[in-house]
Amino acid sequence: MGDAVREKELRVSKIKDGTVIDHIHGGFALDVVRILGLTGKEKRVMTIAINVPSKRFGVKDIIKIEGKALSSQEVNRIALVAPHASINIVHDYEVVEKTEVKLPQAIEGIVKCANPCCISNSDEPIVSKFYVKREEPLLLKCHYCGIVLEQAEVLSQVLR
Repeated sequence: MGDAVREKELRVSKIKDGTVIDHIHGGFALDVVRILGLTGKEKRVMTIAINVPSKRFGVKDIIKIEGKALSSQEVNRIALVAPHASINIVHDYEVVEKTEVKLPQAIEGIVKCANPCCISNSDEPIVSKFYVKREEPLLLKCHYCGIVLEQAEVLSQVLR
């Protein structure tokens, strides 16, 4: 890459301690931020880069969150929107752990069945459970009644 091009690149500062979510499909960073319940009023540094060049995807999004560690439940919710993202844990400006987001084959307690007659929607103490039929575009099948949810319906629930 020539010096003239390097001078025009946008550089995003490193975070000292926190989480970097990288390789989010272009345009989905704001959905990930919404899944995490972040509003910008949390008094922490957060950088969101949308549609930056990527060799792997053409374009990608990146989110850097100072002072935030993700729970496994949050990572599973992110996987529904960004199944190819990577999570980098940063301590003292260095990446100390890097994991790839993986969409679990069974998703429990995150999405509600659309079938009002499904036992998971009754007064019974049953947690919803879905199996991934297809990752892209996402299709989930209810463990109890067999109804299939398409990506748009899943995302509408996850992004509430």
